[in-house]
Amino acid sequence: MNRTLLEQLGLGREGFTGGIHPEQEKLSAVLPIRDCPMPSALIVPLKQHIGEACSPLVDVGDSVKRGQKIARARGYVSAPIHAPTSGKVVKIEEHPIPHPSGLGLPCMFIEPDGEDVWETELEPWPDYRERDPGEVRERIRLGGIVGLGGAVFPTFIKLIRDKQHPIETIIINGIECEPYLTNDHRLMLEEADTIISGLDVIMYITGAKRAVIAIEDNKPDAVERMSKAVADANRDDAVSISVLPTRYPQGSEKQLILSLTGREVPAGKLPMHIGVLCQNVATTKAIHEAVLIGQPLTERVVTVSGDAVARPGNMRVRIGTSIRYVLAQHGVTDLDAGHVLHGGPLMGERLPNVDVPVVKSSIGLLFMSNESIAEAHPEPQPCIRCGHCVEVCPAGLVPNELARFCRYDQFDKAEDYQLFDCIECGCCSYVCPSNIPLVHYYRYAKGQVSKISRERNFAEISRLRTEAREARIAREKAERAARRSKVRAQHRPAAEESPATDKTEGDEA
Repeated sequence: MNRTLLEQLGLGREGFTGGIHPEQEKLSAVLPIRDCPMPSALIVPLKQHIGEACSPLVDVGDSVKRGQKIARARGYVSAPIHAPTSGKVVKIEEHPIPHPSGLGLPCMFIEPDGEDVWETELEPWPDYRERDPGEVRERIRLGGIVGLGGAVFPTFIKLIRDKQHPIETIIINGIECEPYLTNDHRLMLEEADTIISGLDVIMYITGAKRAVIAIEDNKPDAVERMSKAVADANRDDAVSISVLPTRYPQGSEKQLILSLTGREVPAGKLPMHIGVLCQNVATTKAIHEAVLIGQPLTERVVTVSGDAVARPGNMRVRIGTSIRYVLAQHGVTDLDAGHVLHGGPLMGERLPNVDVPVVKSSIGLLFMSNESIAEAHPEPQPCIRCGHCVEVCPAGLVPNELARFCRYDQFDKAEDYQLFDCIECGCCSYVCPSNIPLVHYYRYAKGQVSKISRERNFAEISRLRTEAREARIAREKAERAARRSKVRAQHRPAAEESPATDKTEGDEA
């Protein structure tokens, strides 16, 4: 459905179509960010981003400093890992990570020495504008910065200058529309000047002349504080504050771009293809620290909340800290009384194990009571085709039909229904009167399609390898036959001419 038709129907006046209005439950919005005490051990996974896992640079028994690169990136889509504190590497082995599968990845175990001494390899660049933009972009890569809004895509990749698709507008995402989560809200209140500084770095690297800081209208204090920071930095000419209606999923990248610019990111394309770049406020702050201070990413702010949390709040946590340890700082000790969600209640995932580390994607840790979980996940019933899921889908999909194809492994039809345009926001599941876990079907189907694609690619590579081998064997066989024929041709005349000559001479006689 195009934009003009949406406007004629009165559906596009508030930006994207669909969406929901869940209870906000921002229990920790008024509570300042606290520092999490240092744990006795830190478990640092060697993959905390979309893309290739990292390779360790240190061995068991080595001493490390905070901010020291302990694992290097492999491949282009990757980001290095840095030590969250100073101490000793005691082991490197597989350990469970925050994932509903409970599976593990190679992790580095660091025993803190209590000194928290910084590595000074990355010197501060307060004069970054005197450097080439590509050099500043490389500093962000070396700092291990990834999208801290949950996507964890390596940030330096998004900051590329492309002459075919120049970035015109930077959008700083301060929406934070999921219930309970308030870490970005608190960052805007407590680190507004730092966020504006990081935004300046982004604008310098990309060459963008305009920026918009998007905040929902349920955060008036953040609007006021960020507006003051823009004025204090004398950036009113290029940076504006846009206050948007509180609606989920307002903070999703494509929906936010549509709300702010009226422009839609085409299917299969990226925001850069329409001249837009989105960054989360926490990522923007991390960019400031990596460039101007010379500090790579070693910690992040995590919201700890939920209806079963005694003391909700926002905590600055070192990467690698045990989730069990973080929850204990907020009075959560009886873990049998509820379930832990990694992320928000709508897009987050339930953890089967809390003895896993905080990672770069850990935007929130929610401890929800068993009763609330049971109430939110009653027994599914058959679809009654009410159409509520279609009404709220912000991507304009037909969720009930899509789920049916996914459920019966009809993946080709699911792709025809734009399976990969689904942003997994959970709006459809939220409003479904039959309690069908629609998003679970989409995630399952995406995983299966990706698996099939990998198997096809592997089969194609194997076929090409086999054909190349057979061609090589045939070529070598032909070359050997040619050499043998050449040798025979060289020796045949001397052996065959003599009898012929004798016979001729005999006949003549």
